[in-house]
Amino acid sequence: MSTVPALFRHLVDDAAMFPPGELPLAEAVAAHRAHRASEYADLVGPFVCTDENLMAVAAEAARTGSGPLEVSVVITGGAGGIEPAVRYGDRSADVTVASIEVRLRAEDDLSRNALRVVRACDDCLDEENAFVEIGLDGAWERALDVVADAGYAAKLRTGGLDASLFPSSDQVAAFVTACLDREVAFKCTAGLHNAVRHTDPATGFEHHGFLNALLATRASLDGASQTEVAAVLDDRDGTSLATRAGALSEQQAAGTRRWFTSFGSCSIDEPREDLTTLHLLEAQ
Repeated sequence: MSTVPALFRHLVDDAAMFPPGELPLAEAVAAHRAHRASEYADLVGPFVCTDENLMAVAAEAARTGSGPLEVSVVITGGAGGIEPAVRYGDRSADVTVASIEVRLRAEDDLSRNALRVVRACDDCLDEENAFVEIGLDGAWERALDVVADAGYAAKLRTGGLDASLFPSSDQVAAFVTACLDREVAFKCTAGLHNAVRHTDPATGFEHHGFLNALLATRASLDGASQTEVAAVLDDRDGTSLATRAGALSEQQAAGTRRWFTSFGSCSIDEPREDLTTLHLLEAQ
């Protein structure tokens, strides 16, 4: 039996090599191996790397042993970089490519860009999934339509190293609502490593909470309006949020995670410690 509740199983993709953590490759792979061997292993999703360092990650996985490393590959070169990464994973005994993540280039016709991406995915994906980061500018909903028609998933950037990279609660609510309306699963990335919405005292940035995002997804599934979904995202009462999360049934938790699949975090320990503090995860 897993000690990790259904709402949080494989929720945190291990992006230790990405900012602001930027752990060196060898240390990041070793830490990921340790996380996946721990009592909280079911909290942890794939190891996230770029296509540029995929071969180096595979070499380190081979050196450390313990079987192939499950990875989600961030494509840095647009649609043309998708097939090489997937084919490398097909040939490698040291990494298993579970998914690719690709960001649409900023151009006037996002839907045309999205079409190029999904066609590239159609040409080479088999068991792998694709997460298309469409952004929230321009005609992003038209691009989301293309992703939905192709049966792939979406990706939302929820933070970063600059205040401009943090979308508002209204924007996140619009994204969640749009995805669920189109039956598109989604993941999040950046700035979401703490459970509850808060202001970072060092930067002044307003960070979304992953527990807020989970409960906002649940609220939307239960018929909440976009305004009500935004209100859940704005909630800073950790005790209240934890009580609501703990009251979800297994079926409700599974339904929520069907659509909000995971989020990438440069830290596994911070989300785990937050969940432990909120009494949603057993202390390890």
